[in-house]
Amino acid sequence: MLEINSANNIMKFLSFRVKKSHLLLVGILLVAANLRAPFTSLAPLLDAIRLDFSLSAVQAGLIQTLPLLAFALFSPLAGSIAVKYGIERVIFAALLLIAAGIGYRSYGGLIGVYGGTVLIGLGIAMGNVLLPSLLKRDFPQRVASMTGLYALIMGVGAALGSAAVVPLSQVSALGWNGALFATLLFPLLAAAIWFPQLSHGAARQARASGASQPHSGGVWRAALAWQVTLFLGLNSLIYYVVVAWLPSILRYQGFSAEQAGSLHGVLQLATALPGLFTGHLLARMKDQRAIAVTVSLLAAAGLLGLLALPAFATLWVVLFGIGSGSTIILGLAFIGLRSGSPAQAASLSGMAQCVGYLLAVGGPPGVGLLYDATHSWHGPLLICAALALVMALVGYLAGRDRCLASTENHAQEVPLNAGCLSDEKR
Repeated sequence: MLEINSANNIMKFLSFRVKKSHLLLVGILLVAANLRAPFTSLAPLLDAIRLDFSLSAVQAGLIQTLPLLAFALFSPLAGSIAVKYGIERVIFAALLLIAAGIGYRSYGGLIGVYGGTVLIGLGIAMGNVLLPSLLKRDFPQRVASMTGLYALIMGVGAALGSAAVVPLSQVSALGWNGALFATLLFPLLAAAIWFPQLSHGAARQARASGASQPHSGGVWRAALAWQVTLFLGLNSLIYYVVVAWLPSILRYQGFSAEQAGSLHGVLQLATALPGLFTGHLLARMKDQRAIAVTVSLLAAAGLLGLLALPAFATLWVVLFGIGSGSTIILGLAFIGLRSGSPAQAASLSGMAQCVGYLLAVGGPPGVGLLYDATHSWHGPLLICAALALVMALVGYLAGRDRCLASTENHAQEVPLNAGCLSDEKR
């Protein structure tokens, strides 16, 4: 009888652990769905907002730039805040910030459009930085595959948000305000599912504080950290330039507005597709040099194809989307794979996303100025293709089987099996 009771207790314990891990996984995916959708859902309604408030193109463009500035400026702080309050609590607060920002942006007038967008940017910045750290801590054996999965959901959430807001805005009772307000469902659902993690996270935090934890190390002084940062940063720069200007490039090449809009949607879908397979490929590789170079060259090929053979624009947009989408997943996976601890992953994530979004902020207006000076898209496409080739070189360096071993004030590059927590290859 004692043996039966013991077996039952073990089964109950295992069932409880499985339920907790499943709830954590669902929570992570719902958080991921909020890391693009509240931002990308604004773009299809930007013309309606411009007309409503009589905004100039520059004033309207600032609405799109504010989240990127928030990402860049706040990302380095997210890791320190998480150390003080706990990752789970900060992610929950991020979801509430996103929800508050959506509400304020929808019905706060012109000030609300700008202020709510900033709040959304702050919330997304925290989630962007802390999810890779969370995966490093709770899924150390599946960093790459989990990164691919949450990147897929991030892309799907963005596509759903962008696709839904225009039809919703055409319902007379809603307008653009109601359409944007409808996206409040994303963070509220995620916050409800994430809420139990506040107590589970407290227990994990207590266990972690009782153990000897590696230092986050001085990642800003480590060459490997800069290689990861530049790989993500160059991709962010190229991606946001293409997202901002692809319809204009296609119109310049003779496509109609409807065709350009459709191909812009194809780009969003193509960037989400690599989430289906990239993570699994990474899990089977000793290092990631080959895939880093390959996906960077795919992005370069797509850009050069648009320049040389625009008649096959669909092919080139898909190639670029797959290359750029894979690069995003790979760069995010590098944060976990090249870090020696969850704390270091948060520091590296903050560094990479700060630099990446600072580059992204300057990309679209810089390209716009170049077009105004030359009245041609050849120069911008060539520059972006050249940057993709540089990204391939940096990716080759970041993809080596190395990691950062932490000391109190320094992060030292060492062979992977000498300094990092276990990953999928071990």
